[in-house]
Amino acid sequence: MLVTAGPTYEPIDAVRHIANRSSGKLGLCLATQAARRGWNVTLLLGPIETSENYTHLTVKRFSSTADLEKLLFNHAPTCDVLIMAAAVADYRPIAPPTTTKLRRRDGPIDLKLEPTPDLLAKVASHRRAGQLFVGFALEPEAGLIEAAREKMNRKGINAIVANPLQTIGSDTIDATLLWRDGSVETPEDKLEKSAFASWLIDRIEQSRALNPIYTKAPDADQPPQTKIG
Repeated sequence: MLVTAGPTYEPIDAVRHIANRSSGKLGLCLATQAARRGWNVTLLLGPIETSENYTHLTVKRFSSTADLEKLLFNHAPTCDVLIMAAAVADYRPIAPPTTTKLRRRDGPIDLKLEPTPDLLAKVASHRRAGQLFVGFALEPEAGLIEAAREKMNRKGINAIVANPLQTIGSDTIDATLLWRDGSVETPEDKLEKSAFASWLIDRIEQSRALNPIYTKAPDADQPPQTKIG
């Protein structure tokens, strides 16, 4: 299982960056819960501080979207399950970041941004038979399910977790799991993130058990890719 967690930092100069408020808590819970169940877990972890020593996981750190892109494309081809819980920036500065600090001056400065690549859609476009990819949609409550379903279809993934903006920084999550076949699953109540992680891993394992394609060995004539993009 491959799990991504945490925000990305998009550098402006040597000391400043554009970031988001993701704590990475849910991704960390997902990786930990999966490892406890016997999964061989690789965690791609963003620039968050943690005192935990994740000796039961293989941990690779990233900072920017570009860093995560390299790690994701190296590890995704050989995983059975990808849970893309990282909060990847939608935009980053166009100009390459300076290696020095931009000095304060009178008057405004212009910071031009460009869209970051859609990492999940890109890696999902190379998904081989038997891989299960799960994404996340963080949206306003109004229109949340519709937005999540559109995002799942656009990215070409198997399932998506729809959760409202209030999830950011919270210890609990009130989310809905949408599957590509149209089925919808929702916990009975709002859950602590560790409990929701266990609930979601349950659903992923049940889906794999009910769908033989997820447990069938790859065709010997079609070895897994070792590089994407």
